[in-house]
This record gives sequence, C-alpha cells and structure tokens, in this order.
Amino acid sequence: MSEPGPPPGLTVTHRRYVPYSHAHYGGSLVDGAYVLGLFGDVATEVCIQGDGDEGLFAAYSDVQFRAPVRAGDVLEVTAVVTRAGRRSRELSFEARVVCRADPERGPSAARVLLEPLTAVTATGTVVVPAG
Repeated sequence: MSEPGPPPGLTVTHRRYVPYSHAHYGGSLVDGAYVLGLFGDVATEVCIQGDGDEGLFAAYSDVQFRAPVRAGDVLEVTAVVTRAGRRSRELSFEARVVCRADPERGPSAARVLLEPLTAVTATGTVVVPAG
C-alpha cells in the first residue's frame, strides 16, 4: 500500500507585494503575523494539490524571524512537504525578500535584491480530513 497524501518534496511558492497599508511600526516595518498569514496561504495550496482539500493549520513547531519585512517588499513564500502521515503533513516554510523599496532614490523607487534575503522560516503541521 502506498503512502497517502502528497509526496515529500511537493513545493508551492507564492509571490506577494507588501502594501504600505500593512506597515505597522516605524521604518515601514510589517508585523510578523503578516508573514504567518502568507505561510497559511501556501499551506492551503499544498493541501489542495496533495489532498484535494484546503486542510487546516494545526500548529507551528518553530518560527524564526531572521530579517525585517517592510512595506514595499516583494516576498517569495515557499512551503515544502517534509513528511506526510495518514492525515497530517509537516511543512517547511521560508519567506524571502526578493525586491525592496528604495526611497533614497525616490518615492516610488525599488530594486531587485541580488541575493534574496531570508526573512522568516518556520516548521508547521497541517491536517486534512480522513479520506
């Protein structure tokens, strides 16, 4: 009998522009919950692709805020299935800043980062209905 659910290694990536309306702190900083919401979005797509169901987020076992996320950033958010059980799936998450506003050059200036900046990493578990 084959292992149920998505295969380990299934990867989903989304890109999102961080609007200035989400700046919550000085320096146009965005709170960490914003990125956790994006992790939920990629986890939902993982569940849809692997199980045909949106699933439910059960828990984070690790979250690391490694660099600031700012309004005007473009984030690349990835989820990778690291383990698939009967109903649970363990996912590895990473949010990278790939573009950043550059207000010193002008009010709408931005630049593509030569090396993406890892902003947040996490490990989490989602569950899907018994099938």
